[in-house]
Order: sequence, then C-alpha cells, then structure tokens
Amino acid sequence: MSKTAASASGAHAGQDHAGLEVLTLETCLDRLASVPVGRVGLLIAGEVEILPVNHVMDGHCVAFRTGVGSKLSGATIGYPVTFEADDYDEDGETGWSVIIHGEAEVVEDDAEVARLTALGLRGWKGGDGPYWVRIRPFSITGRQLPTPA
Repeated sequence: MSKTAASASGAHAGQDHAGLEVLTLETCLDRLASVPVGRVGLLIAGEVEILPVNHVMDGHCVAFRTGVGSKLSGATIGYPVTFEADDYDEDGETGWSVIIHGEAEVVEDDAEVARLTALGLRGWKGGDGPYWVRIRPFSITGRQLPTPA
C-alpha cells in the first residue's frame, strides 16, 4: 500500500496540481474513522455501482456489513473496489475526501467476525446485514480544501 505524498506527521503533506492539500496516511485514516457513512464502488454485471455503506475502520482496512445482494456479489467477484468518504462544511468552506483502492473480501472466520462486530458498527435503520466485507487497501489517498485565509 502506498502512503500519500510525504511523512505521516502533520495533517497534510503539501499540495496537488489543483491546489488541494494532500493528506497524510495518518490523517486519511483519522478522517475515515470520523464519519459513519462512505460509498463503495464495485463492478457488478459489467457496470460500476456506487453504493452507500455504514463502515468502521479496522487498521488500514474498511469493513461494513451487508446482506445478500449487490455489495456481497461485488465483493466476491475478485475485481478491485474503491471506497470513498468525505465531509464538507459549507459555513467554514472546508472539506475533505479520502479514497481507498483495494480488494474486497467476505469475512467468514468466526473469530474475525466477532472481532469486527466488537468494533461497534451502527447499521442502517432496519438492522445489520449478516455478512462482513473488508476492503484491504492497495492505496489510500486524501485531499482537502485549503484552509481559507
């Protein structure tokens, strides 16, 4: 897995070509853990689907629960997946986005399922799906709007 541009000290590691601040790996992980909902992008039946999920962080991995359906099917195919989470403060004119590219896997080991369950994921109203999916990252990158002067 690649780190973002520089060291993990400080919130950002310089700017990209568009003037956005590049977030460090540590900051990316903190930001991902700070929001309960992200979006997972999967290739399903030849089309890219982008679906919202409640998630928890498991080290550098993202984990979510799901039932039988698109997300579970997409996780078992073996194609790379993308996960994105963000936040925006209109009044403060600040915002950030973190993207993970990786491989999804259905977690089937009972001990791992128990460990993930203990992380405290709060599912959508109506219950949690019975299956855990974990995204093991190839890369984690993040950007944020520059702080207004």
